[in-house]
Amino acid sequence: MAPYGARTVVPIDLSKKPSEQELPLHNRWHPDIPPVAEVKVGELFRVEMMDCSGGGITDSPTAEDAKHANTHVIHYLSGPITVVDLEGIPAKPGDLLVVEICNLGPLPGSEWGFTASFDRGNGGSFLTDHFPYAAKAVWYFEGIYAHSPQIPGMTHPGLIGTAPSHELLSIWNERERQVEETGHKSLTLCEVLHSRPLACLPTIKGCLLGKIQEGSPGWEKIAKEAARTIPGRENGGNCDIKNLSRGSKIYLPVFVEGANLSTGDMHFSQGDGEIAFCGAIEMNGFLELKCDIIRGGMKEYLTPMGPTPLHVNPIFEIGPVEPRFSEWLVFEGISVDESGRQHFLDASIAYKRAVLNAIDYLSKFGYSREQAYLLLSSCPCEGRLSSIVDSPNAVATVAIPITIFDQDIRPKVSKVPVGPKLVRKPDVFISTYDGDLPITRNSSAMA
Repeated sequence: MAPYGARTVVPIDLSKKPSEQELPLHNRWHPDIPPVAEVKVGELFRVEMMDCSGGGITDSPTAEDAKHANTHVIHYLSGPITVVDLEGIPAKPGDLLVVEICNLGPLPGSEWGFTASFDRGNGGSFLTDHFPYAAKAVWYFEGIYAHSPQIPGMTHPGLIGTAPSHELLSIWNERERQVEETGHKSLTLCEVLHSRPLACLPTIKGCLLGKIQEGSPGWEKIAKEAARTIPGRENGGNCDIKNLSRGSKIYLPVFVEGANLSTGDMHFSQGDGEIAFCGAIEMNGFLELKCDIIRGGMKEYLTPMGPTPLHVNPIFEIGPVEPRFSEWLVFEGISVDESGRQHFLDASIAYKRAVLNAIDYLSKFGYSREQAYLLLSSCPCEGRLSSIVDSPNAVATVAIPITIFDQDIRPKVSKVPVGPKLVRKPDVFISTYDGDLPITRNSSAMA
């Protein structure tokens, strides 16, 4: 009888650290990280993954683990995986790697996840000037549903990509170094968005390179070059597209022989933007995948947007399974910051305003601002860029599905109900903020 079901190519033992796994994980992008497995096109295979922190953030009733999270180790990836055709010929630079998501979910025995924002001095979040302290909520899964004791009241991979070539890695490091070194003086947006650092440059701190063990020949050289996994780039990477679920396909450019596919940072649910930074419902999980190779597909389907043929981006095909809601409450933001200063068609400022409007609105219904912040980051809310041509204001919106709440949050002729029965307790876990940077406050908002 022919074998059936997915072949597990990267197993995970949750009782072991990322570096102790049977097939060691990695948390950097580099073409010299050797593959740990090989798959053929059309083969159904299973990849298991640890959460983005590698077990550093737990379900304990405190936010101290989020406050002191080691951001140098994020994200832990399973792979790389070499992909070959039926004749055993590997994917080649210039090909497109087609990755189909056939199934996914939490690892058995680990049916829980967390949503967290980091301390402003340790990476922060989208609204770190408003919420400078670390916060955390723990979620528990029941099939397709999740509930959190900390937030009243859907699965996809946050990170999937191919290995960069040496040339592409060099391009990444150079352009991101320029942003980190000069951005504070040259980028006016830095005055309003306070997430730091501006770019996560290569560092040997917390570096894990799979089969290349620390102390072995060449480890230090590769560690000093290897790109962090924090941002999405030409290879895909940390795209955080919440609609990627069962039946979705990703068309990834191939930059090295074999493609060297890696994946990680599994999410049970996420709002557009993942605004709290570690703000999806992060979990240990698995993917069951199938791959195909489109020979010469990069030139055929992808148009470079930059000075080299490497300046391309993946294509994503959303599958038939995603959160479905029919009733939404939509909050608008424009490119005017909290001080009242006008910005020119700035979509980031507009989205920040939309999110702040939503948070302050939900706080009228008994939710703390921290609960609302983590909820907007983890629930399947829809972020939209509504207008980018009507000077001087960009218009962005965030739409919240009404049916996720246990009360009607729509505006009514009668006044907003108040009283202790509406206060949503317990609240999310919050740590202290020990820094001295100023906190942005909306002087016009109700206390």
